[in-house]
Amino acid sequence: MTIKEVELSINEDAQKMIQKAKKDNVETVWDRNDIQGKRCSFCEQGLTCQNCTMGPCRIGGSRETGVCGADADVIVARNFGRTVAAGSASHSDHGRDLAELLHTIGEGKTDAYSIRDEGKLRAVAKEIGVTEEGKSTKEVAKDVGSLLLSDFGMLKDEISFLKRVPAKRLELWKKLGIIPRGIDREVVEMMHRTHMGVDNDMVSLALHAARTSLTDGWGGSMIGTEVSDIIFGTPQPAKSTINLGVLKEDKVNVLVHGHNPIVSETIVAASKDEKLLEFAKSKGATGINIVGLCCTGNEVLMRQGIPLAGNHLMTELTIVTGAADLMIVDYQCIMPSLLTIAACYHTKFVTTSEKAHFTGATHIGFTFENAAEKAKEAVKMAIEAYGNRDPAKIDIPVEPVDIMTGFSNEAILGALGGTPDPLLDAIKAGKIKGVVGIVGCNNPRYANPQDYGHVNLAKEMIKRDILVLCTGCATSALGKHNLLVPEAAEMAGEGLREVCKALGIPPVLHVGSCVDNSRIMHLCAVLANTLGVDISDLPVAAAAPEWYSEKAVAIGLYSVASGIYTVLGVVPNITGSENFTNLALEGLEDVFGARFAVDPDPFKMADLIEERINEKRKALGLE
Repeated sequence: MTIKEVELSINEDAQKMIQKAKKDNVETVWDRNDIQGKRCSFCEQGLTCQNCTMGPCRIGGSRETGVCGADADVIVARNFGRTVAAGSASHSDHGRDLAELLHTIGEGKTDAYSIRDEGKLRAVAKEIGVTEEGKSTKEVAKDVGSLLLSDFGMLKDEISFLKRVPAKRLELWKKLGIIPRGIDREVVEMMHRTHMGVDNDMVSLALHAARTSLTDGWGGSMIGTEVSDIIFGTPQPAKSTINLGVLKEDKVNVLVHGHNPIVSETIVAASKDEKLLEFAKSKGATGINIVGLCCTGNEVLMRQGIPLAGNHLMTELTIVTGAADLMIVDYQCIMPSLLTIAACYHTKFVTTSEKAHFTGATHIGFTFENAAEKAKEAVKMAIEAYGNRDPAKIDIPVEPVDIMTGFSNEAILGALGGTPDPLLDAIKAGKIKGVVGIVGCNNPRYANPQDYGHVNLAKEMIKRDILVLCTGCATSALGKHNLLVPEAAEMAGEGLREVCKALGIPPVLHVGSCVDNSRIMHLCAVLANTLGVDISDLPVAAAAPEWYSEKAVAIGLYSVASGIYTVLGVVPNITGSENFTNLALEGLEDVFGARFAVDPDPFKMADLIEERINEKRKALGLE
């Protein structure tokens, strides 16, 4: 292994495949990052504006304003607001697809999907005000789907799941005028406000950005999580495996990639079809192996125990193994480069969503009605591709690592006897000092190697008796380094170790995909409501050490707006405005009782989080 590979990733499977990519003359995300070189300093600071053709404008030196007169504060705030709008729209459109599917099931218009958790369907119905008594399952599904779809509109005063928000937090949002009304409404208004000549006040723009982000955290993402549980089953603890070793040389390997389980769940079902299994054997394969990537991978990992190959920066490298027969995608975080790399091997690349076309890909349009049939068509393509493999190009670099997954809120509370009281008792006793959510993507521009931030922060947290909840791309990192198994309790502090051993759980709990950060928000609300306090009073924090996407900006802002101190490892594009930067790092504390902090060093991040948790414990009289 060369110094270069070690500098790029801390993972053995990634290091070996980066080396193989060079040998195969395949360009990866790290190569393209190097080619880009130094980025535009104006763009990095958020000081460029392309919102009209009087520009593009950039602020700096003697240029104190754009052509329209907007200064650095306004331009940075507008750019930030548009980023939040895009991120909120992405997660929320995911939730819309699931709400539409729930409604379609209720109308009896699809045989490809059904309700796997009727109990949760009826519980959610009661919670959001839908009458369920005396109604059939389909009738309840239709009514819940209809109400959740209305959350995307313009006519309501507030979105449905605000009923979960602690009263003190809700009152604060009302006082600030940022109660999220409709998901589409707030996104559209954010775009309107940032048009030239509309909202030109930094604080006003920042507050509406917060309102927009809340429609993601307590709206679109929460809808995505809860409805996925209703349709595909609420996750329960189970064992699985992780890293590139989950690919199998003797099997047809189908990679599911993207974010929405609507497609991946049908692919899993198709892989069990007897005719397709016989077809695979006729081609010389011993079976069909479904493997997950990114958040679609997290979805089927949580519910079906499907092994996870890797996170965002591993997607190209799964193809470089030469063992990937088909990559089938839905949307979000899918690099266009994957098509180019697939062409270097025998791998077929299939798109499924009308929202996400890729030039040169094979498109198989999935609908709620035809999904089962189309899934079989895609798996058949994978089997046919298996026969075109080049054995000389196959290299599966490592053996898979065991993990434990499936920690929905229902599973966490179920392990504690059905109530949050044992968790609160452990926190009060100091056995668990607090809880931190480690979430987010990978970024080739992160100051450290891939997954360095995720892994070292998690290790530091559990060593300090702080329980970790992980989602999304962080899951792959933490699983590869043996943190998602009960045996990892040996790395934890004395108090957390005792709790984990008593329950037989890891000190790092996998709670789902990136939309499932809403599980963390909901759990915080449950704890706050049980104690009769606000979320901002709890000894909790969040961290995104290696984030890159607009969705991550929305997640970070709704976390802070909900009262959770949030530490980032990558600097957002806001530093061109000293006032806006100070608002994010300091001023939001006075507004929301929480703020952002930024540090790429996971050990310093750990110090910041522990200090915050200790402050909250002291304020609650726990120390």
